[in-house]
Amino acid sequence: MVRFKKPSIYKTPDELRAMVRPGLLTAEALDAVRAAIRPGIATSELDAIAERTIRDGGGVPNFQLVPGYRHTLCVSVNDEIVHGIPGDRVLAPGDIVSVDAGAEVDGWNGDSAFTTVVPGGDAAVTSARQTLCDTTERSLWHGIAALAHAKNLHEVGSAVEDAIDETGAWGIVEDYTGHGIGRSMHEDPPVFNYRVRGAGPAVKPGLVVAIEPMVTAGAIDSSTDDDDWTVRTLDGSDAAHWEHSVAVHAGGVWVLTAADGGARGLAPLGVTPVPIP
Repeated sequence: MVRFKKPSIYKTPDELRAMVRPGLLTAEALDAVRAAIRPGIATSELDAIAERTIRDGGGVPNFQLVPGYRHTLCVSVNDEIVHGIPGDRVLAPGDIVSVDAGAEVDGWNGDSAFTTVVPGGDAAVTSARQTLCDTTERSLWHGIAALAHAKNLHEVGSAVEDAIDETGAWGIVEDYTGHGIGRSMHEDPPVFNYRVRGAGPAVKPGLVVAIEPMVTAGAIDSSTDDDDWTVRTLDGSDAAHWEHSVAVHAGGVWVLTAADGGARGLAPLGVTPVPIP
């Protein structure tokens, strides 16, 4: 009988260094998309910007490597939680827009997402959507800060949930979670955005995970559109999605998909990211 050893969830120092470039290229693509978002732009135009940025940087859009998906981005608008397909949809003033992207370089992956509110529109609606956006982003940084000090991975989910609960009554999506990342965009272990039983894997050098809270302004129940990709809230409430790929190494943590390693987002939480040596 042949026994197969399960791949380790922990990367070597050389492998961590190899993940820096795809993380930065993912960040560059999302920065370019963020700068282009405005009323009247089509989501397909945003997709083209991201693909051009990744390919010009020497990478491959890793979403296009997922069977059945041919786009660089997922663009989810208003009640869409994740996996919105870019197309002819034109962004309107006040829309809340989540943008998810990833790049592969030399066989290693980055994955990140942000949410923003398109300028203009009804002031009350825009304000509520901005609060949802800010709440979700804040929970992401609390999760990353927890990872910097955690002994076990499930401490991240507890920190994300606590940060969301502190700001009001929000829905934390349970059907989709964060994940490990490396040679594949989605690897073990799962990274929950809420408190679960047990401790989870040990947090130690070599762990690389994508932390990605998804939060709704209403209930967390969702459905998938006939396109087999777009996930939206059943009650029509707005949703937001933020994500970063984060590496744990001997010196600390480093946010691979942030140009500054996460320094700006982590500073208010008393955490200083350390570059991968």
